[in-house]
Amino acid sequence: MSSERPGEPSTRELRLRQEQRREEEGRRAEETEEHEAAQHRRRAQKSDYLQRKLTERERSERETGG
Repeated sequence: MSSERPGEPSTRELRLRQEQRREEEGRRAEETEEHEAAQHRRRAQKSDYLQRKLTERERSERETGG
């Protein structure tokens, strides 16, 4: 039985979105002025953290059959 609701993205989809966001923010951090780069680095770090948590959730869902 899946814990997803109709119309909501799966954990895997959310994890992939965070991976893309992390890469994009990392790229922006390299391309911008220093004061803006810090903000992009923080966003990339947050996306990395969320991606790790979604990976854990995905693993847990597989193990529990959810």
